[in-house]
Amino acid sequence: MNGYVGAQHRFHDADFAQGWSDRFVPSPPRVALFDLILEQAARPSIANAHVLELGLGPGYLARHLLDRQPDITYEGLDFSDAFFEIAKKTIGPHLRRVTLTKADLLDQSWPKTLSRQPRAIISTWTLHDLGSQQAVEAVYARCHETLPEGGVLVNGDFIKPQGTSWVYEPGRFEIARHLELLRKVGFSEARSLAHLEPNIENPTAAQNYACLAALR
Repeated sequence: MNGYVGAQHRFHDADFAQGWSDRFVPSPPRVALFDLILEQAARPSIANAHVLELGLGPGYLARHLLDRQPDITYEGLDFSDAFFEIAKKTIGPHLRRVTLTKADLLDQSWPKTLSRQPRAIISTWTLHDLGSQQAVEAVYARCHETLPEGGVLVNGDFIKPQGTSWVYEPGRFEIARHLELLRKVGFSEARSLAHLEPNIENPTAAQNYACLAALR
């Protein structure tokens, strides 16, 4: 069987953003991804540092890390005011440790909007929506420029699984290509930590995501 895997979003629309958030309430596999990201963000060289999330969305990952890392500060970058309003409610009492930064990752100047230099940059289910491998590579390059030596990038995102006969939207591509792009822009120790909710034969748009990590 084959078909097309992709999705269209209207994240500036408040009703759409709320509906998307309701569908993406963390399930056990999604929490497993959050824990993998937490493990990387809690490395000794990163602990008690400033963490930047690309694509804050509804704030589920932010809440997960802020609950478990009482000494970090957090910056959530997004282009959607609708998501900021949802995230404020999700993050709740931790909001005093959070900076909300509005920026578009397709604009190469987004690092200039940051409040301070992060030691960890993290993301979930965001970069594939930029629409191309070239756009993802550009974000990886800006992350490499932004992080200090010893910093870490962790990207949990939808991928195209190896061996599939399905056509995937351009922003969803193979793990090996992600690792190639990370190395190309200068990251070391680029690796895949997990392939979560794998489904090759009959995938949905909410399956097949990987946790990719690399060191600056």
